[in-house]
Amino acid sequence: MSTATPTRTHDDADAGRREAIGLFLGFLGVVMFGGTLPFTKLAVGELSPWFITIGRAAAAGLLALATIALTRAPRPKRVDILPLVVSGAFLIIGFPALMTTALKQVPAIHGAIVIGVLPLATVVAAAILLGERPSRAFWGYAILGALSVVAYALTRGGLAVHVHDLLLLGSVACAASGYAIAGRLSRQMRGWAVISWSLVLLLPVNLPLAVWLAPADPGAVSASAWTGFAYVSVFSMFLGFFAWNAGLAMGGVARVSQTQLLQTFVSLAIAVPLLGERLDAHALFFASAVVVIVFLGRRARVG
Repeated sequence: MSTATPTRTHDDADAGRREAIGLFLGFLGVVMFGGTLPFTKLAVGELSPWFITIGRAAAAGLLALATIALTRAPRPKRVDILPLVVSGAFLIIGFPALMTTALKQVPAIHGAIVIGVLPLATVVAAAILLGERPSRAFWGYAILGALSVVAYALTRGGLAVHVHDLLLLGSVACAASGYAIAGRLSRQMRGWAVISWSLVLLLPVNLPLAVWLAPADPGAVSASAWTGFAYVSVFSMFLGFFAWNAGLAMGGVARVSQTQLLQTFVSLAIAVPLLGERLDAHALFFASAVVVIVFLGRRARVG
């Protein structure tokens, strides 16, 4: 009896530390992902949506190939090849293709608000694909967080339902499914290895397509558009997943995914200096409310 309690206490402390680190890594990934929509909007004015989608995957794939070679990362098991390809198809092709196409017609802030439902979609994907069983309290906080983002959109009148919103919601479905699969893979592989191998496995297709889709005169494209392309290639498509996948593995997909409720407001904050968007007290109020909801949701049980 005397040794059982300290063991449980030690195990609980270790679990708490892993969860805290997972949440921090998830938030770090969210900060990097938060720049995706503003920087994509910066690029899509002069570069085609398909070149941005395939080109950023090819550029990140080359970085991943170099990382794997330098670290001598072990090859994935045969049983993991298909999940890596499927996760990559969702996150590397599906999500950016739908999102970038939508951003040709709608503002970055509009896109950020619609994609704000991604954390709830990720919980649903985790429950379906991974068998995670969030408690009723957790579901309540997740739904409340999503509703707060929707409420922000409705109070601004920026959530008109049209084809571009459907594209954005399709990108949400792709990202949620990809995150869930990547989170499961990250339990047995390092987070950076998951996204790296997904990128490398798709590189033989993406690289020649990127060359074919590249602008005929790259010099005619402005430096700001290339900056946007570089950001989504290096940070959105590569480095962000290093932190994000590791966070999902350490803290649990359903729980860590809730930090992504903040991504909408990170995007708004980046859009202010980058695109001249206006961030007012109204948006800050909703951002503060979401922070509270995420904190409360963190304390709810996830099975």
